[in-house]
Amino acid sequence: MRYPSSLCLAISLSAGVFAQFNTAHAASFSVQSPDKQLTFTIRDDNNQPKYQVSFQGKPIINPSSLGFDFARAPSMRDNMYISNTVRANSHNTWQQPWGETREVVDHHNELLVTFADKSTKVNQYRMRIRVFDDGLGFRYEVNKTNARYITRELTEFSIADSGDSTAWWIPARGWNRYEYTYNTTPLHDAAHVHTPFTFKNKHGIHMSIHEAALVDYAGMTLNQRRPGTFVSDLTPWSDGIAVKTNGQFKSPWRTIQVGDQAKDLLNSHLILNLNEPNKLGDVSWVEPGKYTGIWWGMHIGKHTWGSGDKHGATTERTKQYLSFSAEHGFDGVLVEGWNIGWDGDWFFNGDVFSFTKAYPDFDMDAIQAHADKVGARLIGHHETSGNVSNYRNQMEAAFALYEKSGVTQVKTGYVADGGNIKRIDERGHARFEWHDGQFMVNEYLDNIKLAAKYKISINTHEPIKDTGLRRTYPNWLTREGARGQEFNAWGTPPNPPEHTPMLAFTRMLSGPMDFTPGIFNMGFNGLGDKTNRPQTTLAKQLALYVVLYSPVQMAADLPENYLARPGAFQFIKDVPTDWEQSIALAGEVGDYVVFARQERARGKYTGEDWYLGAITDEKARQIDVALDFLSPGKRYEAQIYQDGENANWQQNPYDLAIKKQRVTHKDKLSLNLATSGGTAIRFKAL
Repeated sequence: MRYPSSLCLAISLSAGVFAQFNTAHAASFSVQSPDKQLTFTIRDDNNQPKYQVSFQGKPIINPSSLGFDFARAPSMRDNMYISNTVRANSHNTWQQPWGETREVVDHHNELLVTFADKSTKVNQYRMRIRVFDDGLGFRYEVNKTNARYITRELTEFSIADSGDSTAWWIPARGWNRYEYTYNTTPLHDAAHVHTPFTFKNKHGIHMSIHEAALVDYAGMTLNQRRPGTFVSDLTPWSDGIAVKTNGQFKSPWRTIQVGDQAKDLLNSHLILNLNEPNKLGDVSWVEPGKYTGIWWGMHIGKHTWGSGDKHGATTERTKQYLSFSAEHGFDGVLVEGWNIGWDGDWFFNGDVFSFTKAYPDFDMDAIQAHADKVGARLIGHHETSGNVSNYRNQMEAAFALYEKSGVTQVKTGYVADGGNIKRIDERGHARFEWHDGQFMVNEYLDNIKLAAKYKISINTHEPIKDTGLRRTYPNWLTREGARGQEFNAWGTPPNPPEHTPMLAFTRMLSGPMDFTPGIFNMGFNGLGDKTNRPQTTLAKQLALYVVLYSPVQMAADLPENYLARPGAFQFIKDVPTDWEQSIALAGEVGDYVVFARQERARGKYTGEDWYLGAITDEKARQIDVALDFLSPGKRYEAQIYQDGENANWQQNPYDLAIKKQRVTHKDKLSLNLATSGGTAIRFKAL
């Protein structure tokens, strides 16, 4: 086969790593990670675009297809050849305004491949591939074409050695969004899954497939069509179209994180590095912090969201919470249920919510005056109950009201069963969409952009999954997108002991989560192992503040329960939410995890202290931890909060041992973790 001169020139210019013709009928080009452990190869074998991936010389992704099917336009899958390639590389460091680490290193090699139609010689699309030491990303870049409506994306992930692989996953496109407990199964049993999708092959190599920079596109799920081969399954619009374009688009990055050990996935910054830099300019008004909330009382039935004798969001209760928060060093108070619409069956009737009108027993002006007096702030809340058109019609007025009232952070909610997000189309007809379809991808981001206009940061609940857009829009502080603490109050069943060690290696790979830790009263329904309650020890609740990263953390329990246990409460008061650096020290998926994080210098935090969190599943463990992450030449007071000798989550969750000892970076500590237990440590610099 004779290739055009442009291709020959491209091959000549690309005579770097692994660029070669494999056969007389195919062009093949490779790009490696800077450490040369990870290799991505792309080819036009039999005029079909395909790629494969190897790690440490062994295949981890077998040859897999690429391309698209369109409505009323030819597919981009066959009759394609590589017409051009361009190589680039990058090695720089950029800073997060807040985050799990301040400085992020972006070191990658890039290959840009153009595919053209064999018959017409017209370029169809480009594949941009970036390979880092911790994984890789690739995306499609399509120029102006008549192909406007994508019906299927054909990207495959054909897992090598899939028959001996273990996977951890939740089902995709179900009724409950992302709020499921995780399954641990052979990889072949994972039929239709959400990402991040984490698995381990027979060689012990850990991988996670996800996506980065999801903008104006449908969320990607993975459908296992043949054993070991997962196909991109885009969440469609209500009319069945996957993605609607103007004929020119860039897909999100398709990402694969790779590591020798499970903890390597936790130390990856791949998703952030594949997002664009901050587009908002000065974001000094975006502030991490900790808050309390009129929230848990509604979940355990002490208060109600709607009006009446048990209404939680009253003026007096909010003032009490503000005073408590200010006294104990919290930044603010989240108040849910303050606005008209919560009475009756609000879950199924988002039409009735007003985002500017309060119940009569909630006086915004009086509350703001008290907030100013005590030095804590009100944190806003917008629940849409899935009616996004009702919310959009009021959104700007709602943000303007909050700006006037000194509110700088808002928790949004999109409670609705999967596929039941309600929008009103241009003809006035009700349409029902998925949380992770293209319509809602854009709706969530529009909310973030409008909030930025009013210098408001957003904590999204019932959200689209995180894909690293917090780098581009730093006011998108955190989100839910998983089975949170509230399921311990009324879930069937509650979150099991393995749930949070599982989240660390699955959901948390995508970005921060507002899990709402810190429940001190496990016995609001009794301590039986089949009742609704947190299936953890008290020490594990403390350790979650370090293990499950979020730039805003809630002290989720009632104030009186914290005052009853001042020793344990001290750790929540001390622990920051903004970090200079974070290091995953040890762990196995769903079993246990150990994190160390250094505080970032901000406000009362000097930047010298370190914190450690360790949690386990239903198995008690002793974990030895070297303290070599501490600064050499410094001495620290280790303030240790760990499970007592008789602690166990079922009968004795409150047994907590608090002690102090002097340590340096040369020391080791032995951590004793009870069943579903934990250890939380503050290393205070001396």
